Amino acid sequence: MINMYVFGKNVAKELIQNNRKIKKAYLSKNMIDSDIQKALQQLNTPISYLNKKELDKLQSGNHQGVILEIPDFKYLTENEMILNLNSNPFIIILDHIEDPHNFGAIIRTAEAAGVNYIVIPKNRSVKVNSTVMKTSVGALDNVSIVEATNINNTIRKLKEHGVWIVGTDMDNSVIYNDIDYTLPVAIIIGSEGFGMSSLVKKNCDFIARIPMYGKINSLNASVAAGIMIYEVVRQRK
Repeated sequence: MINMYVFGKNVAKELIQNNRKIKKAYLSKNMIDSDIQKALQQLNTPISYLNKKELDKLQSGNHQGVILEIPDFKYLTENEMILNLNSNPFIIILDHIEDPHNFGAIIRTAEAAGVNYIVIPKNRSVKVNSTVMKTSVGALDNVSIVEATNINNTIRKLKEHGVWIVGTDMDNSVIYNDIDYTLPVAIIIGSEGFGMSSLVKKNCDFIARIPMYGKINSLNASVAAGIMIYEVVRQRK
């Protein structure tokens, strides 16, 4: 089984609290007798004590003296999502998001808003990694993430199951809050640099835009996702 490294005190505390499987812990020698060390010992987690230089070699990020080795994140398949759609699903599709901080922030917002699934492409997209896990602040344990081989095939299958597809773009679009989100819906957020791909855009039922009143012409992907997600929540109250 493939494992991944995650790091930081808050991430460690959340993994321990949520009873996530931890294969091994690497702790700073300064963390002996810490609450994290005691909690890991109660879980019978193997612990190696390293100095800062050794920890830095293992993980270059701000590990705060705590690095955990856990099983790699388990994604759902497209078929698992389709088979388990409820009567009024709320889905987020990320069209090749590359920034792990954006991905983590979107996961956190999606969990807070009760999004059923987040769909990401299998290739050319950020995956769940240590940065995503740290940014999402524990939300990963409560969000179903689907890894799709082909986003356009996924869109087609969702349409066959009565899901309306709403893309986000400034061109040939309507104001985002003029669309009815009370129906089964999937919101598409495009990549940071290029937005939605042309084929994905063609496959949308609606294209929504968020008004811009300043001099810039686009929002950060996670901010745009947050605005769209909570418009769905507002309408479905």
